[in-house]
Amino acid sequence: MATVLLVVIYIAFIGLGIPDSLFGTAWPAMGPALGAQVADASFVTVLISAGTVTSSLMSARLIARFGPGIITAASTLATALALLGLWLFLTVLLPWLLPFLLALLLAWA
Repeated sequence: MATVLLVVIYIAFIGLGIPDSLFGTAWPAMGPALGAQVADASFVTVLISAGTVTSSLMSARLIARFGPGIITAASTLATALALLGLWLFLTVLLPWLLPFLLALLLAWA
């Protein structure tokens, strides 16, 4: 039972910790690609902090109602779905929409 608990804790640590920690290392590559300046990273960091504070304030109620296992699984699933949505947008939707967006941009020019 202790091994299962350690595996769950490890998965929770990875699933919940990676998105926040990758932002700082990814911003130097993301910023220029998005046309954003380094100062724009502070806005994103404030949003992440606000989300962290909100989830911290709500966590006691949610854990009391659903239990820690469900909360951990749901938050990890939400992270995975967000990454899947980003991947689908970049690989499927964006290449299909790009010609239409370029035509719209050229029509406005």
